[in-house]
Amino acid sequence: MVFLDSVWIEGASRTGKTKRLLDRLCEQIDDREATDDGGRRDRQSGSPGLLVISATSSDRRDLRDRLGARMRARGAYPTYAIDTTTPLGFFRREVLLFWPLLVKTLHLSAHFPLHVRPETEQELATALWRRALDEGKLRQEHTSEYRLVRRILDLFQLAAARGLPYEDIPQLLQDGFGLDDDLPFLWESMGACLHQWRQWCLERGLLTYGLMTELYWRHLLPDPVYRDRLTRRYRAVFADDTDEYPAITRDLFEILLDAGAVGTFTYNPQGGIRSGLGADPEALQRLGDRCQYEQLKRPSGLRETFGPIALQLLDNPAIYARPAGMEFQALPFAAIQTSSRAQLLRATGEEIAAAVRQGQVKPGEIAVIAPGLDAIARYTLMDHLSSHEIPVDSLNEQRPLVSSPTIRALLTLLALVYPGLGHFLDRDSVAEMLVILSRSPENDIEIVGAPRSWPGREELPIPPASAIDLVRAGLIVDHCYAPATERPRLLPVNVFPRWDRLGYRATQAYKGIVDWIEGQRKQVEEERIDSASILLDRAIAQFIWHGSKLPHREISALRELLETARHYWDVDRRLQDYDRRQDPEYVTVGEFIKLLRQGTISAKPFPVDPPHDGEGAVTLATIFQYRSARLQHRWHFWLDIGSPLWLQGGAATLFAAPLFLRDRPRQPWSETEQLDTDEERLERILNDLLARVGDRLILCHSDLATNGQEQNGPLLSLLSGWVESDRATCKPYF
Repeated sequence: MVFLDSVWIEGASRTGKTKRLLDRLCEQIDDREATDDGGRRDRQSGSPGLLVISATSSDRRDLRDRLGARMRARGAYPTYAIDTTTPLGFFRREVLLFWPLLVKTLHLSAHFPLHVRPETEQELATALWRRALDEGKLRQEHTSEYRLVRRILDLFQLAAARGLPYEDIPQLLQDGFGLDDDLPFLWESMGACLHQWRQWCLERGLLTYGLMTELYWRHLLPDPVYRDRLTRRYRAVFADDTDEYPAITRDLFEILLDAGAVGTFTYNPQGGIRSGLGADPEALQRLGDRCQYEQLKRPSGLRETFGPIALQLLDNPAIYARPAGMEFQALPFAAIQTSSRAQLLRATGEEIAAAVRQGQVKPGEIAVIAPGLDAIARYTLMDHLSSHEIPVDSLNEQRPLVSSPTIRALLTLLALVYPGLGHFLDRDSVAEMLVILSRSPENDIEIVGAPRSWPGREELPIPPASAIDLVRAGLIVDHCYAPATERPRLLPVNVFPRWDRLGYRATQAYKGIVDWIEGQRKQVEEERIDSASILLDRAIAQFIWHGSKLPHREISALRELLETARHYWDVDRRLQDYDRRQDPEYVTVGEFIKLLRQGTISAKPFPVDPPHDGEGAVTLATIFQYRSARLQHRWHFWLDIGSPLWLQGGAATLFAAPLFLRDRPRQPWSETEQLDTDEERLERILNDLLARVGDRLILCHSDLATNGQEQNGPLLSLLSGWVESDRATCKPYF
């Protein structure tokens, strides 16, 4: 059935799809306000609202802000609900909202559901599957235990996103990969572990993202009571970038359309950024058959002119590839070519610095994009550009929490307050803690004319100075730290014969730290501190915050630490209550410290943004990060174009993800199918990125990769076709 009021809006990147969706949304609001007599009927009857879905949280915030701006410009606001969410956020909210219905349907214990974060999910699943892991039932060649556990949990999420019962996962893997005699046993073991995991979580009221998704499509969506409530809540649905949605969202949308809701959907054939992470563009595209079709065509960036030529060069590098009538000197391309990658990183930084210095482009108009950015590449580029006073934003960089000295200091503090944790301490960690915890604005020495910040230093504003420097901290630890497994202690400063060498400020700061630790230790012994998250909050208020503006990275790390701690203790209490046990608090603290030291928890930058001047900052991102953020810049630097990673999904593709596409037939996964999938992904990447670059593209290539191997990736044909043919456009480096 085709719904004449519903619209399917299709177009390439940056053709105005979201704007068209907003236009439709505002039209719906205006029509409804007029129909409902200014909203008075809505207030009286509580009539249904509008459901607005975006692909990611950042897209949702952007869409909400743009809608709010339009509402403010109109001077009027709707009097009914406008729910803005993401697919996963919607599933989670519905499962929590209708949990009593699920308890009744599945005969569950009446625990209030508790969401489990991925890092905690990993730890709990590893402990639950310990026996199977030790016995080798879950062994997979060239796969570590950590990755294997994560892989099994991801399979559960992929199956739920498709609408596939988890019981069918072993057979699906057998159909796709099961040629080796040992693999069927592995698939069956994975299936048994997932069944055990699902039951274990449901018994305790613990919900992971995979389990919430499975409960929604398998038990909630088919329920007639829920369907009735759902269709009465929404009279219209607006879904942006449906090419990033899981297949089960199509089932949701069809239910709403069948019940009379008006739909507006946007779709990008060149999108599918998350197609290896559970999205199913082809399954969602079928929804377009039930709507009126609108196609948007608007030139954007270099795509219209050079997108088709780029694809021709990939197929045949020998062709003469430039638009008719355009000389090579007029092409908006340049190249940076070096022998080693270290030279390439330095040359790229120099080219950016020269362009900014000469006024050709502002920092905020530049993006450096790579298929993969290791820590060395990030640091090299950021350090080089910072030396030229050019600010840099490393997009969505998520460093492990434990990489922050402040976080390490707080973990050391926990090990000093709680008993039995001395094995987590060493002299270096205690010395670092003393330096970090003795920071205070009162220790700063004001220098006339010296700024607290300067362009290019993203860690700014500068943290307060420390009363205890590294040298003094070393002296204190050598003489005043008494290591012990059960009760490590910081002794009074006067046990150091030459404590006068420390100075007044350092001595007072050390005394304050020792007194605070002893006071908190006493409260722990008297059970006056409910959890370590409370102690962490106190420590931050006492030693870290000082009422001053901290560097944005530090604020992000502290926020994530507190959120992680609170979540960890909530889950631990739930497990202890269910098992009717009461573990000593220090045991939980030790497990928490161990979890953070594994480096699996990272600080998420939202909502703290680094300060920059009006010219912005150079954006540093991977392909997946850049496309997901839906950015555009005048200048693009494509790094490592000779890397084979341009053709591979990498971290943006989960194990066996293509097997879980809804419309894929169950047949063995072949090398030909893998090659076709990689080539299709590369075509989408090229068209998408070319639509997001304004007027200059610099192709950056080094003959050798970091490991010394020669690079001969698929994008080298662009270099030879667009730049190499005319050496005058190439800038020689080294």
